[in-house]
Amino acid sequence: MQERSSEGPSPFLSICIPSYNRPELLARLLRSIDVPGDTVEIVICEDMAPNRERVREEVQEFQASTPYRVRYFENTENLGYDRNLRELIGKARGEFIVFMGDDDRFVPGKLDDFIGYLRSQPDVGYVLRSYLVEHDDGRSELFRYFPRSERFEQGFDTYVLLFRRSVSLAGFTFRRELAAGKLLEEFDGTLLFQLYLAAEISLHHPTAFCDVPFVYCEQSFRADGSFFGAAEAERARFSPGKVLPSNSMNFMKGFFRITQYLDRKYGFRSTERVRNDISKYSYPVLAIQRKRGSKVFLQYARTLASDLQLNCTFHFYIYTLGLLVAGEKNCDRLIWLIKRTLGYTPKL
Repeated sequence: MQERSSEGPSPFLSICIPSYNRPELLARLLRSIDVPGDTVEIVICEDMAPNRERVREEVQEFQASTPYRVRYFENTENLGYDRNLRELIGKARGEFIVFMGDDDRFVPGKLDDFIGYLRSQPDVGYVLRSYLVEHDDGRSELFRYFPRSERFEQGFDTYVLLFRRSVSLAGFTFRRELAAGKLLEEFDGTLLFQLYLAAEISLHHPTAFCDVPFVYCEQSFRADGSFFGAAEAERARFSPGKVLPSNSMNFMKGFFRITQYLDRKYGFRSTERVRNDISKYSYPVLAIQRKRGSKVFLQYARTLASDLQLNCTFHFYIYTLGLLVAGEKNCDRLIWLIKRTLGYTPKL
């Protein structure tokens, strides 16, 4: 690895960014950071992408004009998503780590509020965040899982409750020291290492939901674009370029690969509980393939049912029928209206 760094005392928060081939969006993310300079450090691991030189140039340009400590590393091989997250954890120095995809960005003025919340929770190990998504038609959608900020005691029920809700990388926040001993290779290629980390921390430490939507999450899958599959660990599961039904299936299988590992490790039965929760909220799992036409979509839904048993609740069938009849855009808008009216994601 190649490092370009600004040294200084350990920061409170490490903003950790796995970078792959999106220099302009990375620059946008860096420019969106707007907290006092001694509060955070920025750690970037560039994963040997074709646009490495452009990424390096953007980082150097940012370094030349910013008060922030920027620590930039270039991987000597393409590690892939999960392994690169572990690299970032190993390089970070902050008390807390917040992950950001290189295409995500911070909401103006909100990161400082979030840091204030973290400082008020000295015993919390993992913090589930709310976040915003901006759609192409100008709508802003709030992903808010509970009506207000709240704390959860460590244990099985909290792990199950937060597991599915923790999948998005943008704003994924945890106490750095708690990752020690959990940097396993077991889940390389799943694109879900952060879920394993959230599960382990939730089982053993208090967690919280913070009702401060401090990040914009970029849902690049909606544009049917994917960089995953270039790394050796990902090639067997993901094809770069498009989010194919096989990609979506293998991604969902990763959820249960983690739950089954935890079931074996701890001797409990979480897989069925998680499967039931995913089924109740399976709309995005289904909707991602509706754009490929009704025939492909129905075959994909059947495979989710037969291979993963995601049809274990009636919600799965409602989403499937709705998407088939009304299409993705109309269903998206209806769900957006429901969430906007309630102010948070309804409990099913």
